[in-house]
Order: sequence, then structure tokens, then C-alpha cells
Amino acid sequence: MTRSRRQFLKHSAMAVAGAGISAGISISATRIGGATPPSDKINVGVIGCKGMGFADLRSLLKIDEVDCRALCDVDANVLRERAAEVEASTSIRPKLYGDYRQLLEDADIDAVVIGTPDHWHCLMMVEACEAGKDVYVEKPLANSIEECELMIKAARRYNRVVQVGQWQRSGPHWTEAMDFVHSGQLGRIRTVRAWAYMNWLPAVPNVADEPAPEGVDYDMWLGPAPQRAFNRNRFHFNFQWFWDYAGGLMTDWGVHLIDIVLWGMQVEAPKSIAAIGGKSPIPTTRRRHRTRSRPSTSSTNSR
Repeated sequence: MTRSRRQFLKHSAMAVAGAGISAGISISATRIGGATPPSDKINVGVIGCKGMGFADLRSLLKIDEVDCRALCDVDANVLRERAAEVEASTSIRPKLYGDYRQLLEDADIDAVVIGTPDHWHCLMMVEACEAGKDVYVEKPLANSIEECELMIKAARRYNRVVQVGQWQRSGPHWTEAMDFVHSGQLGRIRTVRAWAYMNWLPAVPNVADEPAPEGVDYDMWLGPAPQRAFNRNRFHFNFQWFWDYAGGLMTDWGVHLIDIVLWGMQVEAPKSIAAIGGKSPIPTTRRRHRTRSRPSTSSTNSR
């Protein structure tokens, strides 16, 4: 099957995006007159711009063939701030969306970065593949094995390039370590231990529920998650500490560390798992579930 130069660049840039992120590798195509022609540009859109989504974009913009053409976020305040940063660094004013589905309908976008809370990853990634976009989706891939399987099926069905935000897989020092382990010089490896000392995390004091801040489409932020009153402890970074949206530090940092163990042991998945302990400093209240698999078309978007 023949591929156009544009297709080759688009697929290659997404496939090695992690290398540029972790190792600072600069990727360049053959230039015409010292600049990349517009026909060879990869136009990227970012869904979820507050944290890692924008960190991913900063790294992608180090690749000369990449332009940021669109940003999407449920927080209009974040959206304005990030748009100004993109314009200041690239001289391009990206289109702004509150609804990720409108971004996916944009024919100018070749690939998307999904940097939303974890409970949105599956739906957005599948719909991005359906829309013909290649995808860089932040880790963890999803919140359940079932969701992960759906995402894999979508990537294969629509023949899309998809990369998950496992940055350590692209770090040269990790590759060198794995080559040494796999060389057999250490003998047969029987036990591997991995841990993380997370002394940088700030305390999360209990706060009362309150109205969502002005400019925040909280209903869209909830999306497929259970209905709850707005609480700043559940919003932006702190969403990670609640089962409704994520799996805590195990799916935040654990996904990196366990991945290295699996890589070193040359296996794809554990045969069984067990967990002990836990902390529940934030009290929970009786919640109202709603039967809705996705937001209505009248609401507006993603992080």
C-alpha cells in the first residue's frame, strides 16, 4: 500500500512523539527552501489543556512538522490562557472549542492529544479514531480492561496510529537498562520490586461543595461519571483521588513503574494481583447515579 508524504509524516511523528518528549529528540523532514511546506504539516488538536495535555503539546511543537490548530477544554479560563501561550510561541491562533466533538469534526485536524481526566479517555479516543484522527492519549489508557479492549479494537478497525503516554518507554537510559537485563548477564531474574516515594503531593483538606466556577462546563466535565455537586477537590489535578474518575497513584505513577517491571520480565500482563492498605481522608456522601453514556449534543466539552 502506497502512502503519501503527508501520511508518512503524520504517522511517523505520532509514533515517535514519546521519544521527543522523553529524550529531547528533534525530528525533522526534508525541507524545501529551509521550511516545511504546508502540505507536510501535521495539524494537532488538544483535548484537555490544563496539565499533561498541554505538556504533551509543548513537546510535540518541538517537532518542526507539527502545528497546533485547535484547543478544547471545559474550562474557558484555561482555554484562553493556553491559546495565548500557543499564539505567543508559534504565531498561530488555534481554534477554540468547548465540545470535543466539534474539534473531531474539524477536517483540518490530523491528530489529537487527549489529556483529559481518565474517565473520558475511552469515549474520546474511540470517537477520534472514528473521525479519522491519529491519537496520543495520556496514561492510564482507560479505567477498566473492558474500556482498554474497546480502544484497541477501535484503533485496529479504523487503522489509526495510537500512542499511550508511557514516556519512560522512550527514554534511552531505560532502553539501555532493559538491554542489560535481557542480555542475561544478571542471570535469571526471579523477583522485581518497584516503588514510588511521593513526598511532593500536597495535602487535600476537606472543602464544602460549591457552584462550579464561572466559565466551567461542569456537566461536560462529569460526562459519563456519576452526577455529583461541584467540589474543587474533585476538579483538575485532584480528580485522580476518586474512583468515579481515576485509580489514584496506582494508575497515575504505578502505570509507569509496573510497565518497566513487565518490560524487564518480558511479559505482557500479570497472572494475578493483590492489594492491601489504603487511605480515605475525604468523606464520601450518598450519590445519585444518572443513566447517561455520553453528554447531550447541547452541552460543551472536555477537561
